[in-house]
Amino acid sequence: MTPGTIRVTERDLLAALWRLLAASDRADPPTFAREHDDAAALLAATNDPAWVAWRHAFDARRALIDADVDSATAAVSAARTALGGCPPTALTALTLAYLAHVEATADHVDAAMLLAVDASLLAEASGGTGTGGTGPGRASHQAHLWLSLTLGALDLEELAVAQAHQGSRIAAALPDLADRWELLLLCAQQHVELAQTQCRRGQDQRAGELAAVALDCATTARGLPHEPEPADADLLDVVQAWAMACAGDREGALGPLRRAHRRVHRDGGIWLRGYTDLVLARLLTRLSQDLAGGGYAEEATDLLVDAAGAFAATGDRRRYRQCLLELGQATAAQGRPAEALHWLEAYRGEAGRAHARSRELWGEMFVRRSRLREAERQAAVLRTYALEDPLTGLGNRRSAERRLGSMPLGDAPLSLAVVDVDRFKEVNDDTSHSHGDEVLRRVADLLREHCRTGDEVYRWAGDEFLVVLPEATENQALMAMERLRAAVASADWGDLQLPEPVTVSIGVATAPTRDPEQAAVPSGWRSLFDTADLHLFSAKRGGRNRVRAPGAGGGDST
Repeated sequence: MTPGTIRVTERDLLAALWRLLAASDRADPPTFAREHDDAAALLAATNDPAWVAWRHAFDARRALIDADVDSATAAVSAARTALGGCPPTALTALTLAYLAHVEATADHVDAAMLLAVDASLLAEASGGTGTGGTGPGRASHQAHLWLSLTLGALDLEELAVAQAHQGSRIAAALPDLADRWELLLLCAQQHVELAQTQCRRGQDQRAGELAAVALDCATTARGLPHEPEPADADLLDVVQAWAMACAGDREGALGPLRRAHRRVHRDGGIWLRGYTDLVLARLLTRLSQDLAGGGYAEEATDLLVDAAGAFAATGDRRRYRQCLLELGQATAAQGRPAEALHWLEAYRGEAGRAHARSRELWGEMFVRRSRLREAERQAAVLRTYALEDPLTGLGNRRSAERRLGSMPLGDAPLSLAVVDVDRFKEVNDDTSHSHGDEVLRRVADLLREHCRTGDEVYRWAGDEFLVVLPEATENQALMAMERLRAAVASADWGDLQLPEPVTVSIGVATAPTRDPEQAAVPSGWRSLFDTADLHLFSAKRGGRNRVRAPGAGGGDST
């Protein structure tokens, strides 16, 4: 990758990617702007579509920081165009998930939802941890992280929890402790936020269960031998105290949360201060309700006002709306109707603008997702039909040819056996085609049952079968085929009322291993098949119900 004057390596680009994603996740616009300035020339030095897409994606986030919505929209469009030339990998899923979060931050709910669905489908399809422990593995769990953040921003909290859990599961299988810690923090945070929603709905038991998971994630994170960034450690303290409160220990949570609040307001960024204010306000509101005499109500209201200002300043529209709603509810409970009306009107304007079509759009996307899943299922069925014989369940001729074409000849012995049912035409003529079909099914089952482990059986055409014997010498193949011939001859065919018992004739051919003193490569598999077919013809002419190969008369039956 050297389209410009800067020499660029994949490692350089990945390192820049992870730095920019980390800066994006911290709700710290100045840090992201600095990282973006540092990486701009690097990202501009490659024409690889995947990195072109990332360049535009990060440009879009920078434009949002600069309040340039039109430029952000254009950058997202350019990123999506570049992704059209990218393979369906975990890194592509991550790019889509990040773009979805950019759109959610811009309050483009419909675009964010569509991108989230595409990212989710691709993340599930690419799945796994990748190879080498570098890009693909990390990209996979980071895709789920950004999907979780996006779905949370869209108030789809149950789905956000599921994505966080999936990301944490993938990260746990990878060696990087920082990634594992980050996903555990996200998992704890998403569980406790859903627990808060359940508390608000009066579902205390469900809230307690979710809070218990959050506490478990926080405890696991603290047990890792990893030193997080101070802001991340403070956020975990806030989340853990909040989980204690949602689990019912509100008095016990107050002390730890106040200590975290003082520390965050001394050292933390704007968003984290707002988040801590919101959590403390919610705890104080619940304690006031428990005391039935107010107590902390005024302090909680002041904290909500501060939190709303912080979220407005950092572009967190979802939590800004939450603050407006809770301010309206709190001031109404305090007997201040005019103030409550002010907050609720502001909330209605925000919520109406952001969510008027959310239910309809998510319903459309769920249908889209279901249709995609059905299309995938039908495609899998078609692939099966294309490679499988529907009567016997064996691989068909196309499947056999594909397999043989992939097997190198000369490195090790390879034998083929062509198996033909004797006098099969008479079975169809003297009984019925349904009897003939049953004979073919039973022969197929007998071949499968009595062949060696590792051998492969295919239905080649009509009443002809092919057995592939990897690493079998001619003598080994003859013994294996004699066993199959005998199994068919000794089977019980009485229930079919056939004119005579079913037997098979078999022709065998073996590809020799390459002579190290000669450069010649053995003939291809088609020549090998033709040789086996000739020996099948010899077995038929010799009286049927026998095995023939080039080096021996075979195991003729008597």
